[in-house]
Amino acid sequence: MVNNQRQVFVYNKTRETFLAFRVKVADSLLTRLVGLLGRRSLQPDSGVWIVPANAVHTIGMLFSFDLVLIDKNFRVVGLRELVRPFTITRPNFKAESVLELPAHSIFRSRTQIGDQLLIERYEARRHAKPKPPQPIGIENEATEEVCAPLPAPTAPIPLGPQSFDKLRERGNFARSKGG
Repeated sequence: MVNNQRQVFVYNKTRETFLAFRVKVADSLLTRLVGLLGRRSLQPDSGVWIVPANAVHTIGMLFSFDLVLIDKNFRVVGLRELVRPFTITRPNFKAESVLELPAHSIFRSRTQIGDQLLIERYEARRHAKPKPPQPIGIENEATEEVCAPLPAPTAPIPLGPQSFDKLRERGNFARSKGG
């Protein structure tokens, strides 16, 4: 049940850097309670987005991590670097959700209070299965589709008033930045 969580990526529009590519969305009672408990570490490009939340505890955790507190418009309203195990953070009443990211993510992405974040779901395009060859003599009206269209999302993730068009205009952003 927890393994089938939705994943999003987090991009800092202000600094033009990515914070993480594979962030699991924890928006149910169970996933919010579990969070990062039971893990020994976080992968460098992963994290957990806890919605709603304005503080976290690290009781029972085994590693330190960075915490980014976000308001309803995806603006950074608080930062906590290297949150250690067995602590409780103070609530930030401006925050609507929190991002738990690997240690040093805030430093690497140069994220600061007031930065505008973009949080969107990443969906890989699914390729259509090859069609079986038709026998000779039967007219084949098959189209040469390379990829099938994506189905409409069943549970949309709330997004702020931002656009991803700037990144698309630049081409492959990750490759141009050397990542």
